[in-house]
Amino acid sequence: MKANRDLLLLTKKNSPDPKELEHEVEQLHELLFIVESFPNFCVANEILDLNRYKIIQKANLIEKLVKKNRLKPFQFISNKN
Repeated sequence: MKANRDLLLLTKKNSPDPKELEHEVEQLHELLFIVESFPNFCVANEILDLNRYKIIQKANLIEKLVKKNRLKPFQFISNKN
């Protein structure tokens, strides 16, 4: 599965080999495909619910709320980092 994304690759070589560059891009794509998956998104984020003064950290509850495509007012998605 190919995704359209813009990547900026910095190399120490002035003109890298095209095959080497394509291999590097493919490896980055595979890595990002795994990291950017929806289950990993739910694990890495939490929902701050200021209506009930709660922090929702369970991945299955976050998945349900995010799949609705709309959070209630004063509910925020926050990264755990």
